[in-house]
Amino acid sequence: MKKAEVVLIPLPAMGHIVAVVEIAKLLVQRDDRLYTTVLVMHPTVDPSTIKYMESLAASTLPDRMRVINLPSVESITSATKGRHSWLRSLVEGQKPHVKEYVSKIRTQFEMNPNSPRLAGFIFDTFASRMKDVPHEFGVPWYVFSASGAAFIGSMLHLTALHDEQGVDLTELKNSEDELEMPCLANPIPAKLVPSMVFEKDSLTTFLEHARILIEARGILINTFLEFESYAINSLSDGKTPPVYPVGPFVKRIGGGGDPRSDDSNNYRDIMEWLDDQPPLSVMFLCFGSWGSFEEKQVKEIAIALEHSGHRFLWSLRKPSQNDEMQSPSDYEDFQSILPQGFLDRTAKIGKVIGWAPQVEILSHSAVGGFASHCGWNSILESLRFGVPLATWPLYAEQQFNACQMVIELGLAVEIKMDYRNDFYGDNEIIVSSDDVLKAIKSVMEENSEVRKKVKEMSRVSEKTLVDGGSSFSSLCRLIEDMMGNMS
Repeated sequence: MKKAEVVLIPLPAMGHIVAVVEIAKLLVQRDDRLYTTVLVMHPTVDPSTIKYMESLAASTLPDRMRVINLPSVESITSATKGRHSWLRSLVEGQKPHVKEYVSKIRTQFEMNPNSPRLAGFIFDTFASRMKDVPHEFGVPWYVFSASGAAFIGSMLHLTALHDEQGVDLTELKNSEDELEMPCLANPIPAKLVPSMVFEKDSLTTFLEHARILIEARGILINTFLEFESYAINSLSDGKTPPVYPVGPFVKRIGGGGDPRSDDSNNYRDIMEWLDDQPPLSVMFLCFGSWGSFEEKQVKEIAIALEHSGHRFLWSLRKPSQNDEMQSPSDYEDFQSILPQGFLDRTAKIGKVIGWAPQVEILSHSAVGGFASHCGWNSILESLRFGVPLATWPLYAEQQFNACQMVIELGLAVEIKMDYRNDFYGDNEIIVSSDDVLKAIKSVMEENSEVRKKVKEMSRVSEKTLVDGGSSFSSLCRLIEDMMGNMS
């Protein structure tokens, strides 16, 4: 039996590594000829990634799977200018380490033909500048998108507008126009496209990775056919490499790796509080590992929660001070930021927390609604556990995701879709308590259309990764393609 090794390289950020590790596990579980190695680049984007890596090292991985930390590129620090030049320097700096590791696989096979032979690479969309390495070793490479199929479609369409029609994409930021995109059934307000295209430096990175996509042998996407059927079908255009929807990958409940999973008292306190609440009664607010708001906005949210009368669990984080590459931290005292007396007045119905074990909370029967920044992992988690979303995007492609969920798919309600807090100076927009209140009431409505649709999508998502499911079949096709390359 011929054995094949696949090397996977994620972007070194929490959500990306979690999804790539899940793919690596699935590949070895699906086919006993396959071996997988996940190579993690250092330094990582956020400190929580280090905690996750430590928890992975302590856990039992499937046989034939490894997770390796590459040496850190010493010349790079978080102070390296610009997030996008940081990424470029990181990938370039890691190429020699990846080559060295892969050479060992090659040598091992030459010395012992019973050991696994290098079959190919899977790169994160934003690590695909690494493509020189598989070219050097004469093996194919695939791209993995931790975002959705519509996002990949938007990358390709916006790049075509720029390259073929000379459109200045940075001007879309303040545009009142609507854009037609092949990946969406409905037009999208131009200002909701992924915000990477609005700044010259990040636009260069965006375009570069979109152009590289077309060179890949295939594109794996953390999505499933029944959820994004329109977008997935739009990518079967003869110009785009074959697309493999292989998700949804959702971090396992109790899977560890959270930046604060060792804080068991805090965790227990949250879960015990939820145990005391009636089914579907709690509105959960959580805005991702980089999500935070200034004091004025925090007060508007608090007023809305108090007036809504709904029970709530609110993950409230403190913005980083003067350092755009640092994620928010926990408050030592919530009294300092919340309206006077708020905690006392809402003590019986609400709980304000810092870090939140999001997957565990969303899977709890007490949770009935979720106000979210619309990161792709959070969207998949809300669908997996059947919790309807109220969208409050902050940065990156989150406005695009929010628009897709609300307008395209009818699986969410809007708080404010064009809100941006994109590390480029202060956001002057304040979302009023009235707008927040309206969205909370809408998302918590018991028999709403959105709730029914999300429940149905939850049922479908459970079946996609098991035998006979659409993502199961998609992964089988990918494995066939990889093994076919070796014959």
